[in-house]
Amino acid sequence: MPHRDPSSLTLFAIAEEQQGYFTVAQAGEAGYLPGSRAHHVKAGNWVRAERGVYRLQRYPQSAEEQLVIYSLWSRNRAGEPQGVYSHQTALAIHELSDANPAKLHVTVPPTFRRSASIPKLLVLHRAVLARRDIEQRQGFAVTRALRTIADVADAQSTSRDLVAQALAEARQRGLITAREIVELRRKSQLPNWFDELLAGGPRLSFRASILRQQRFVPRWRIG
Repeated sequence: MPHRDPSSLTLFAIAEEQQGYFTVAQAGEAGYLPGSRAHHVKAGNWVRAERGVYRLQRYPQSAEEQLVIYSLWSRNRAGEPQGVYSHQTALAIHELSDANPAKLHVTVPPTFRRSASIPKLLVLHRAVLARRDIEQRQGFAVTRALRTIADVADAQSTSRDLVAQALAEARQRGLITAREIVELRRKSQLPNWFDELLAGGPRLSFRASILRQQRFVPRWRIG
């Protein structure tokens, strides 16, 4: 059995939780020296994905890899991801509508800053998210279904038919509960039309019922 050094094993364990990806800081925590990065890239052991983010070459690529990459990109100095996928991107992750966003929508804290320019693929929304509004996936986080639907309704960036479609499907799949809806209506200032939709039960317009039958592949999963 070939010998594997502890640093390699530690890095693999970290990357395995993130669909094969890791940051420069995580490689350092695993025991790799700062000067070894160029060597491992040249040797084909590591593949650069984004500034400060790499993938283990032997780890298979994932259909969700972009979601993991930009979650890692959003890490603060303590190494904690700050970005949570939201709005149209979260709708696509939850498969709640036929929205097919060309960009990744990410909610970050109001204090989030980057010295480098923001990647053109990202659309940043600034808000404070409660833990109850966040769902953890493998290597990234996404807003829960009801928070996602409320966000797109409030931003008015998605048609009302698609919002109605998403709400009806989330109810039918058990992704949201009546209690959650009551709490949202009590604590939030919602657009009147959306508040009425929440109060009215799982009803779809004719257009939304047709759209619901169409399946789609989010653009960040293509390729």
